[in-house]
Amino acid sequence: MSVRILALVGSLRAGSHNRQLAEAAVKIAPAGTDVQLYEGIVDVPFYNEDIDVEGSVPAAAAELREAVARADALLLVAPEYNGTMPAVLKNAIDWLSRPFGAGAIAGKPVAVIGTAYGQYGGVWAQDEARKAAGIAGGAVLEDVKLAIPGSVTRFAELHPVEDAEVTTALTAVIERLAEAGSAA
Repeated sequence: MSVRILALVGSLRAGSHNRQLAEAAVKIAPAGTDVQLYEGIVDVPFYNEDIDVEGSVPAAAAELREAVARADALLLVAPEYNGTMPAVLKNAIDWLSRPFGAGAIAGKPVAVIGTAYGQYGGVWAQDEARKAAGIAGGAVLEDVKLAIPGSVTRFAELHPVEDAEVTTALTAVIERLAEAGSAA
């Protein structure tokens, strides 16, 4: 049986380098591992406990929860916006954390990766995403990291899947996440 990894990308821009990184993960997933890019994150409303009521949860939020529940593991791909993770990714984590203690992310292996223009590759955003996912109940793989600096120049004419260094590191991340997902 294939290990299912669901990738959530914190950038909504079609040409995002972080989206391209997630696309690379889909393409290079080793045999026995299925990485799927979740497309519905843009439609999830901001978390509001008043609308998170059993029987009337917004469809986009319910679909996100169901997709994560079906996955064996999560790959969060976090760009860095003003030194932290983007609101769309934090919002997804918030929806996945509920109901408290039993949300779709509870106990789910989570790895966080990303790329950014700066010299550190978005490590602040990735650290914040790890923190939020862990508090939400995810089993964050703290030692599984991939921060790629200089995205604007590095990927100006090259898709991440065409970068041997990136695909080697990304493959290692997917393998570790798949290992954790198969054990969960």
